[in-house]
Amino acid sequence: MSTVLRDAWRRLVMPARAKARSQTPGRPMHILAGQGNPGPKYADNRHNIGFMVLDRIARDHGFGPWRAKFRSEVCEGVIDTPEGRRKLLLVKPQTFYNETGRALAEAARFYKLSPEDVSVFHDEIDLAPGRLRVKRGGGHSGNNGVRSVIQHLGPDVRRIRLGVGHPGDKSRVMPYVLSDIPAAEREWTRALTQACSKALPHLIGGDDERYQSEVMRLAPAPKSDPRQG
Repeated sequence: MSTVLRDAWRRLVMPARAKARSQTPGRPMHILAGQGNPGPKYADNRHNIGFMVLDRIARDHGFGPWRAKFRSEVCEGVIDTPEGRRKLLLVKPQTFYNETGRALAEAARFYKLSPEDVSVFHDEIDLAPGRLRVKRGGGHSGNNGVRSVIQHLGPDVRRIRLGVGHPGDKSRVMPYVLSDIPAAEREWTRALTQACSKALPHLIGGDDERYQSEVMRLAPAPKSDPRQG
């Protein structure tokens, strides 16, 4: 190779290869899942706030397109984190809420991922509306979708609990979570899903506490019953 060609190769090819390496995630893919029920009938339900967060993430970070796989709707993308770039798979199970774990287990097995490589956004009636908590381990607290995740993947899946409040009586829980988020609560819902998306690099980087505090800074929860906080 002549000196001229070698110099040209160094100027053009080597920087391109370096850029490609910098854009290739070095860690395993991470699955971000949302809990919800499929179809337009349920789209605005409290139970579907996990789906709402994933739709916001996909839109804000240029993921897509959505396609059918693993009995779910999925899309892929890459996000910059404090520790480098990471490839993500967004998963909206179409198995209905109570069978969330079946679809997620299929995806995790396909990519040979451990439970620690899976995070699930879901509604939480034991948190006041607009509050957020990140949890690892522990039980399902009566949430049948989380029960399914634990059954099929184990308790080490990271859970992002999105507060929707409690109707006040156990007998009213099911109609409450399967009802649409009322107009009066749409603003905090929009702010919370947007904050979940904007703070995402902290979650994927493994800093759960920073993610939680950043979401709450960006989208302070509305004032409500302190017993639900």
